[in-house]
Amino acid sequence: MNEETKAVAKERVVGRPALLAGEWWSDFLWELFCPGCQTPVVARIIAEALDELGIGDKAIMVAGVGCHGMLLGGVALDRVHALHGRGPDVATGIKRNLPDIIVFTVQGDGDCIAIGAGSLIGAATRSEKITIIMINNTNYGTTGGQLAPTTLIGQVTTTTPQGRDPNVEGYPAHAAELVATFKGVSYSARGALHTAANYQRTKGYIKTAFQKQLDGAGLSFVEVITACPPNWHLTPVQSLAWIQEQVVPEFPLGEFKNGGSS
Repeated sequence: MNEETKAVAKERVVGRPALLAGEWWSDFLWELFCPGCQTPVVARIIAEALDELGIGDKAIMVAGVGCHGMLLGGVALDRVHALHGRGPDVATGIKRNLPDIIVFTVQGDGDCIAIGAGSLIGAATRSEKITIIMINNTNYGTTGGQLAPTTLIGQVTTTTPQGRDPNVEGYPAHAAELVATFKGVSYSARGALHTAANYQRTKGYIKTAFQKQLDGAGLSFVEVITACPPNWHLTPVQSLAWIQEQVVPEFPLGEFKNGGSS
């Protein structure tokens, strides 16, 4: 190996995004997540998107209650912790008072479309100029794996030990498709993180959502499918395959709306 080859081999291909805080306590924070949990990956993808758009210094993150709430301690942004489900309301207040700031929420599926359904629909109806990022792991991860709005038909949870029965518990909620129907919404997409290609596509969705806010368009929304190995009773590697084989067929990936807010 010549010197030129050595230099290329040592070149840093990818590193820690600048917006992921590097203090000792934030390193400890990442270790609190379960093995194979992809919630920290959502933080990374948001940090990369903000950095690539050059808007990391003018962004405020609003988080609710759930596993995602721990991200508040791990990103180098101004952060606000909202009451359960009220992220869009808090983000609305911030954005209306600081219209030049990029304001976005990070929420779980329960926080966003169970207890927070009213806040989500209200913000979409009013065409609030905010971005909502919803993490979909098909269960209530923080509280032990109960049935969530996104739980799959037949999926076993602590509150559906025989599997979700549509005649009893109903059907999974499709947030990205629902949000796309509102005239006040400028962008709606769903991505996943189980492959490198989907990681890049999802980052593109989040960058587009932020760009819509920069352009002053209506509300932008991105749903991100993530793995929850402990509550799925799978290994981290098995969880990635399960996303492809079971979750994606129920929740197709892609953009559902990309335009103006009218």
